Amino acid sequence: MAESKQAVWLVYGSTGWIGGLLVKYLTKQGKTVVCGKARLENVHDVATELDQVKPAYVMNAAGLTGRPNVDWCEDHKQEVVAVNVIGTLALADACEKRGIHMTNFGTGCIYSYDAEHALGSGKGFTESDAANFSGSFYSLTKGMVQKLIENYSKTLTLRVRMPISDDLNHRNFITKISKYERVVNIPNSITVLKELLPVSVIMAERGLTGTYNFTNPGVVSHNEILDLYKQYVDPTFTYRNFTEEEQSKILKAGRSNNELDQSKLLKALPDVPIPHIKESIVGVFQRMKENLANNRAMEL
Repeated sequence: MAESKQAVWLVYGSTGWIGGLLVKYLTKQGKTVVCGKARLENVHDVATELDQVKPAYVMNAAGLTGRPNVDWCEDHKQEVVAVNVIGTLALADACEKRGIHMTNFGTGCIYSYDAEHALGSGKGFTESDAANFSGSFYSLTKGMVQKLIENYSKTLTLRVRMPISDDLNHRNFITKISKYERVVNIPNSITVLKELLPVSVIMAERGLTGTYNFTNPGVVSHNEILDLYKQYVDPTFTYRNFTEEEQSKILKAGRSNNELDQSKLLKALPDVPIPHIKESIVGVFQRMKENLANNRAMEL
């Protein structure tokens, strides 16, 4: 659908971290934004809201990821299914019937390094690769939904991984691992929100559909992130490593570690710069340091 100043953007999950950042960006761009009030599991309410708002674009950043982490999903499976599976598919179905473009923020945490995609090989999982990680109920449901949602021609699914930004929001992957007593040191694909959320808007406006790995090119390790945290944020910070086997003993659910291939995304957007994660991650911490300094100055 052609973009105009009058086009309405309906955002679900606006009270969450990613959804909130998306609303701020869209508003700053002068878009007409409506924050969805209906809960995804209330299918009738969602359909009613779509008919009342009549959006040109729907951005779905809603979903249950668990508090404080995905282990929560292991004990709340019915709630997770209601929102992440039934609610998400129902929203895609309702948008399809009304001819509305929908962007669904999914996850790339449905893969794990294997023999064909070995750690350090530089060969990432593509959008056509079957999910090979179901170590957590969260990832299991997400993998199922992404396979089913491909049947909707109006839906764009963006696979986000370990999202980071230049704030210290508790959902920020940097914040999460900085609070762990010990971390595994594994390279992973990362989504830098400041750079990629604007790309999601471009993709919606261009009417792109299907599934895309939605991360910066390349991988960065947990130790690299924490070393930068120590350099830019807290010089007194220390951390320790442990193995995946040791980590598994303290977690209720497994964790996905992988590299995603960005070829499809880069090919679809040849005119949109998406920097390599090694370059991008330094900029994140430089902005974070500046933001923290500004916040402290305002408190004085």
